[in-house]
Formats: sequence, C-alpha cells, structure tokens
Amino acid sequence: MTSPGPESHRVEILMEALPYIREFRGKSLIIKYGGAAMEQADLEESFALDVILLHLVGINPVIVHGGGPQIGSLMKKLGKEPQFVGGMRVTDAETVEIVEMVLVGKINKAIVGLINRLGGKAVGLSGKDGNLLRARKRLHRTATGEEIDIGLVGAVEQVNAEPIRLLEERGFIPVIAPVGVGARGETYNINADLVAGEIAAALGAEKLIHLTDVQGIKGTDGRLISTLSRKEAERLVQAGVIEGGMLPKVESALRALEGGTAKAHIIDGRVPHAILLELFTREGVGTEIVL
Repeated sequence: MTSPGPESHRVEILMEALPYIREFRGKSLIIKYGGAAMEQADLEESFALDVILLHLVGINPVIVHGGGPQIGSLMKKLGKEPQFVGGMRVTDAETVEIVEMVLVGKINKAIVGLINRLGGKAVGLSGKDGNLLRARKRLHRTATGEEIDIGLVGAVEQVNAEPIRLLEERGFIPVIAPVGVGARGETYNINADLVAGEIAAALGAEKLIHLTDVQGIKGTDGRLISTLSRKEAERLVQAGVIEGGMLPKVESALRALEGGTAKAHIIDGRVPHAILLELFTREGVGTEIVL
C-alpha cells in the first residue's frame, strides 16, 4: 500500500477549510491592519491576497487600518516633533491635518490600490464619508484620575454602518481610515484599534481580527494564551501583564464582543497568510478572546 502523496495532503488542507468557509459565508469579518503586515512589501501582498480569497468564497472582509509610524515620519519631515501622552498622540490643528493627509490620502489609497491591482474590488472610506464615524473629544485619564486634554483625539460616538453595508451588498471590500467627524464638523484622530471594535459591534460582525507584531497575548508564565475570557483579560490588565499597545486591542475586542461579535482574535501579522491560518485551520494562531 502506497503512502499518501502531496496531492492527498493538499486535498486534506482544502477539506479542513470547508466547514469554516460554510460557517463564515455571508458574514462580516473586521480586520485591523497595521504593524509589520502593513510595512513589509512581501507581507502586504500576502495580506491583500488573503482578503481577496475571503471575498471570493463569500465572506465580507472590512479593513480598518492604522498608520502611526507613517504619521510620525511625515511630521518629522515637516519639522514637527511628535508628542505622546499615555501612548496617545497629542493632536493639535496642524497635526490632525497631517494625520488626515497620511491616513486618508496616502495609506488608505495604497491599500485600495494594492487589493484592486491583485484582482479584488476595494473602496476606501474615512469616517467622514456618509458620517461613518461620528466622534467626540477623548480626554486622557491618568492613573490618578486626572483628565488631560490632548487635542483633536476622538472617541467614537456613533457608527453609521449603512455605507459599509451598501459596499458589501455591491460586492466591494471597504477599507476604512480611522478619522472621525465631530458635531461641528471638526476632524478627530481616533485610535484604529478602537475604531475596529466599534465597527465590529455596529455590524454585529462574526469576527474581529487584530494583526499585531507579537504572537498574541502571553500569560504571567510567558506562554501564549490560545483562548482568553473577558474576566481573564481584565485580570491580566489589572496585573499589568497586558499593557501598552496591547491595551486598546483588548479594549477593542471586548467592545466588539459586547456588540454581538462572536469572537475576537489577536494574531501575529508577521506570519504570511496569518488570517487564513486563524480562520480555516483547527489549531489557528494567536489568541482568541471570548465573553
């Protein structure tokens, strides 16, 4: 009797993906895109191909992207030194113009262009389009409870999901820049992680996936946690195990789950095709967060 050849192995991989494709077909999947996955050319292309494949099998991917390093780089070129308070960018009127220029005018269009060049159908949006992201000022609260005004930094007040739904119904992939609009028309810079969570909640998305530059969330013993409950996540935050840039990702995940999203995932975007591995294999990669 001959041993199974490589063709048999390929078939097994496809068959393993089948039940997941069936389960997620017709449902929205929010992907927060940033970090190395967005900055390395080889990873950019594998990400775009993953998104196109998801769309072709009937899943509705919605991309929310960041752009912090690119914003900081342009600010320095223009002679403006970036300032941060508690990890949040201090955003005056001049800085918010730079933020909008980079996020909406450059990064958003680059992602849209890449997906379209590789055979997808993507359309770029900012939070101003169709009042997609209504925002209010977000004050920074220190550990002592003091509130600090850090400028035109916003919190999402309301998501108008209609523009996203219309694009999905017409067969397009929405790509969203995290710039919001206030009640008086003012522009707000909003943390992309938090925007992704709010959009996932508004859509009642099946999943929220954060692409990061780490494996996922690690416990006090330094080992990767495959599945994390809300209570466990809150305990790790209080213990200082979850900190820094991981905090808004966990906050985003919990907000999405509260809004009806089935699961949230924090995965390593440095791994080629990480999205497909997480969605379509039994083992998955990274950390999933559940209520």
